Amino acid sequence: MSNQLQDYNPSGIGEINGNLLGLPFDYESANLIVFAVPWEVTVSYGAGTANGPQRILDASVQLDLFDFDHPDGWKQGIFMEEISQDILEKNTYYRALAAQIIERLAQGKPLTETPDLTPVLTEINQACQQINQWLFTQSQAAIANGKRVAVIGGDHSSPLGYFQALAANYDNFGVLHIDAHADLRDAYEGFEFSHASIMFNAMKLPQISKLVQVGLRDISHDEMQMIENSDRIVAYYDPIIKRKLYSGTTWLDLCREIIAHLPEYVHISFDADGLDPKLCSSTGTPVPGGLELEQTFCLFRELVNSGRKIIGFDLCEVGDAEWDGNVGARIVYKLANLMDLSQHSSSMSL
Repeated sequence: MSNQLQDYNPSGIGEINGNLLGLPFDYESANLIVFAVPWEVTVSYGAGTANGPQRILDASVQLDLFDFDHPDGWKQGIFMEEISQDILEKNTYYRALAAQIIERLAQGKPLTETPDLTPVLTEINQACQQINQWLFTQSQAAIANGKRVAVIGGDHSSPLGYFQALAANYDNFGVLHIDAHADLRDAYEGFEFSHASIMFNAMKLPQISKLVQVGLRDISHDEMQMIENSDRIVAYYDPIIKRKLYSGTTWLDLCREIIAHLPEYVHISFDADGLDPKLCSSTGTPVPGGLELEQTFCLFRELVNSGRKIIGFDLCEVGDAEWDGNVGARIVYKLANLMDLSQHSSSMSL
C-alpha cells in the first residue's frame, strides 16, 4: 500500500476501485474507516435513502481531491467498507413489514385489529436492534485499532450503534446536529429505533453532555417541550436563524455562538434534509427552507478553529439520486478533512 501511495497521483482520474474517491487505501492503511448502513426500515414518507451510500460512493470518484481547508487531507487515509448486501436485503424485507404498520396507524386503527400486527412491530424493533449491535461492534473494533470512524446512512436511525461506541470510549462529548427535524420522538409510530427517534435515543447516553441542533423547522409540540425542559439540548431553529441574518447578524457570529455550547469533543450528525431541498431533493422527508452547503462547512470550520476535536461524524438521509450522491460525497470528504485537521490542532488524545 505504501508503494501505491507513493505512486498515486491526486490530480489523476478517479479510479473506480470500490473505495471512496477512488483512493488507494485499505482497512489497514487508512486512518478513517467509513461504514455504510443501508437501512431505512422505519421511513414514514419518501424511500430511497438505503441507496444513499452507493450513490455517494458512485459520485465520489468524480470529485477533485484538492480541499481548501486541508489540501493534503486525502493523505490521512480514507477507506469505506463494502456495502453489506445482507443488510440491504433485510432492509427490503423489513421495510415492507413496516409499511403495513404505518398504513394501519395512518388509518387510525389499532395494531391489535385483525390481523394483529403487534408481533410484526416486535420483529422490526429486534431487527433494528441487531443493526445497532452490528455497527457498535464494527465501530468498537475500528476504534480499538486506532482508527477514526464515520457512518453513511440510510435513514437517520443508522448511526445509533456508533453513538454507543463513542459513549464507550469518551466520558463526555457533544453532538452537533444538522437537521430539519429534531428527531426527539419517543418510539415514533411504535418503532423504538425510528429515524424520528435517533436523538431521543442518543439522549439516553449520559456521555452525551450536549446536543446542539441547527436548522430545525419541522417539529412537534412534544419535541419543543422536551427541548425547552432540557439543559442538555440547545436548538437553533431555521426561521429564527433566518430572521437574525436578515436583521444584520453575521453567520460567522452565529456559528461561534452555536459552537460555544459544545464541549471539547464533538460528533457531527448531518441529516441531508437540514439543507435547502435543492441540494437534497430526494431525501426522505424534505422541508422547504434550510441551510446552504457552504453555511454548514463554515460552521464546521469554526468548530475546528475553536480548538474542539471532531471525534466522528455521520451523514444520513441522502436520497437515491445522482445529484444527492454528488452533494453527499462532498459533505463526507469535507467532514473527513475537517475531522483530521481538528485532531492535529493539539496533541490531546482520548
